[in-house]
Amino acid sequence: METIYSKSVPGRRTTGLAPDPVKEGAAAFLPEGCLRKGLPGLPECSELDVVRHFTQLASKNFSVDGNFYPLGSCTMKYDPKINEVAAGLTGFTSLHPMLAQLANGQGCQGAMHVLYTLERSLCAITGMEAFTLQPMAGANGEFTGVAIIAAYHKSLGRDRRIMLIPDAAHGTNPASAAMAGFTVVELPSKDGMIDPEAIRAAIEKYGDSIAGLMMTCPNTLGLMEVHVKEIVELLHGIDALVYYDGANMNAILGKMRVGDAGFDVVHLNLHKTFATPHGGGGPGAGPVGVCERLIPFLPSPRITRKADGSYEFLTDAPQSIGKIGPFYGSFGVLLRAMAYIWRLGGEGLERVAEYAVLNANYMRVKLKDVLDIPYDRLCMHEFVASAPHGLRALDLAKGLLERGFHAPTIYFPLLVHECLMPEPTETESKQTLDAFCDALADIVAKGREHPEELAAAPHGLPVTRMDETEAARGMHLTEDM
Repeated sequence: METIYSKSVPGRRTTGLAPDPVKEGAAAFLPEGCLRKGLPGLPECSELDVVRHFTQLASKNFSVDGNFYPLGSCTMKYDPKINEVAAGLTGFTSLHPMLAQLANGQGCQGAMHVLYTLERSLCAITGMEAFTLQPMAGANGEFTGVAIIAAYHKSLGRDRRIMLIPDAAHGTNPASAAMAGFTVVELPSKDGMIDPEAIRAAIEKYGDSIAGLMMTCPNTLGLMEVHVKEIVELLHGIDALVYYDGANMNAILGKMRVGDAGFDVVHLNLHKTFATPHGGGGPGAGPVGVCERLIPFLPSPRITRKADGSYEFLTDAPQSIGKIGPFYGSFGVLLRAMAYIWRLGGEGLERVAEYAVLNANYMRVKLKDVLDIPYDRLCMHEFVASAPHGLRALDLAKGLLERGFHAPTIYFPLLVHECLMPEPTETESKQTLDAFCDALADIVAKGREHPEELAAAPHGLPVTRMDETEAARGMHLTEDM
């Protein structure tokens, strides 16, 4: 597709400016050295040119609004448009974040009420005692959580540098722990789950050097960890903290409160579990909840509710790890999450998990004769499979794109050979799941008959096979190539 610059025609305009904008505008208050010496080099197009260009460009984008998007571990559920309506209310969109700093939040009481209510709602959902909404993404939430763990041990005069992480963990877990100054020790899985004996061995080896464990439950294999109680008791026995990676919270929403299970810290991906925008590099939100003893270390400032029902920012927090994000997090995303929670209520949130797990197991059973499924038992919100012998997960993924379906996550977790990880979420219908499974079965059958054709898929899309490493490292951003 042509770039917008190729449609530029000298003299064509979309907007009108004053006859001499430099003389009448910027020059009045900007220093001479800050003034532009020439035109900015933007394309010269009419409004119609611009609208058509970006409308056509958007039609080429693959999104959950247009297609099935079973990207495992990402929970690409449909975004209800009522969330957008709530976040687009004029009272919110016209509110400048600097107002929060005037008279300690007295100029934005409505926004503070929503944020405080969201914090309390997340506490009720997870069983944690307090939340911060500052973290700007899931990984940012992870870093916040492990930084709180580090601050807790430091406050007690301990030098605990070991963070235990299962071998099936999301890659951001060890990255976040390392960024917070921890040394990562990998725990081997047994039958797809954390082995309590591996925990015992680590405690015997590292003892009081262990700060905590980062755990995803259900794990990235789509399996519910059945040893949670024992694992939590083992870690708490040495006063190590247990961190819950909330990426897979969709499977247990309304069914299990992680605080009740003994977890000390949890981060939630609002852009997964709570149906806010996802992808495109942001915006994101990764609120972090903590148990009572970790409240002093939460990022500052925090919103508190006074006796008269009004709200203010609490800044007197000497043990706080400080600010994690600007202002108070991704406000528009937080509004969408609150709208989602209020719209569904407790019963609706519980049904989210029920339908997500039902859909995943329906797909698992329907595909058991199409793909190799190493853990062929009751799964949670997602499951892992292997491409059949002689076929590659990458080729199956490309074939699905050609059929109008986004590919599931491939080659993660690394524990499974030629791995595919579908996650249908609760928002997809049986008809959509059937169409996806039928397409995958047809791709596998034809791939066995004509492997060379599958290896060249997709054939009819704007972009076909490419050297993906070269495409990332040697991008061409102009038309003169």
